[in-house]
Amino acid sequence: MTDHPAAFLWGPRKVGKSTLLRQQFPDAVFYDLLDTDLRLRLQIRPAFLREEVLAKSPTLVVLDEIQKVPALLDEVHLLIERTSTRFVLCGSSARKLRRGAANLLGGRAWRFELFPLTTAEIGVPVDAARALDVLHRVLSHGTIPAHFLAERPERALRGYVRDYLTEEIQSEALVRNVPAFARFLDGVAATHGRLLNYSNVARDSGVSAKTVREYYQLLEDTLLGHRLAPWRKTRARRLIETEKFYLFDVGVTRALCGMRPVVPGTDEYGRAFEHFLVEEVRAWLSYSESDLPISFWRTSTGLEVDLIIGDLDLAVEFKARAGVDGRDARGLRALREEHRVRRAVIVSLDSARRQLDGGIEVWPWQLFCRALWDGKLM
Repeated sequence: MTDHPAAFLWGPRKVGKSTLLRQQFPDAVFYDLLDTDLRLRLQIRPAFLREEVLAKSPTLVVLDEIQKVPALLDEVHLLIERTSTRFVLCGSSARKLRRGAANLLGGRAWRFELFPLTTAEIGVPVDAARALDVLHRVLSHGTIPAHFLAERPERALRGYVRDYLTEEIQSEALVRNVPAFARFLDGVAATHGRLLNYSNVARDSGVSAKTVREYYQLLEDTLLGHRLAPWRKTRARRLIETEKFYLFDVGVTRALCGMRPVVPGTDEYGRAFEHFLVEEVRAWLSYSESDLPISFWRTSTGLEVDLIIGDLDLAVEFKARAGVDGRDARGLRALREEHRVRRAVIVSLDSARRQLDGGIEVWPWQLFCRALWDGKLM
């Protein structure tokens, strides 16, 4: 990260950005812009940063929560041109920077993103029974570090959502109607991982469909969620071209849904299982610095493949149960009838790897995750 004059590190609140940077760069000069006194001083006169860096000539400077004082980016730009000091710019939202036409350093800064904990960091047993215990914790707690490690995460998860509304939304004045936005979040939680229907969410939120689209964009800008685009290349079948939307953490989704228990065998459990593994793949793609896109495939008749990575390099179905069979492979088979799929996989709760007729692979979820991080799937 420090082999370049500057780097942006983005990530949702509490995923560990500040902790990681302090561990990796203990000798860096830190400016924590959550410190009210420091923030006010630099807001009033951003040139203080330049003057202090010129006086101390530090090797590395970290500006934490850079979105709080966008004007500092002009000072960073000037210092990059005039000094050998390098900068890491850390934040949980680029929205204010982009909307305020802030100086994003014109290609001089690399971009990195930090996600919640992954299975590679958690450490998941290969044994299916022990892996299920870890899976239940992940689906119940989410993978934000403090939440995953908590014995009772309910209070922390509720607090996270509350803090987001008060700190990110109200303090930054990102929306005018906070109660409507809170109702919108309820709608997002109820429909996460499903096809987006702006009109339905707008009706439930009491705002226009245009406003709902802006709210979804706000979630993306603050790194709390992302759209999943449909695969649009087809030869014969009529495809669904509506996007899906996922929040960034399965635990936050659970909090917005009222902290209902995660019960195996239910529809909610299956959706949480899919959600968790979609986020796992996103983290792997980012950390491996891969530019491969992800999408899903669904026909108007209901045939579906949950995740496509790249140009059909890998097509994946997620099934939160053991004993999957040929009936669970209908979507993958239909996709392969039209396109050349390099590898087709069903990720499930099975205890061992298998191969169905036609070469469709069945992977226990924990082995799939291990192979993903070991670079053995793509």
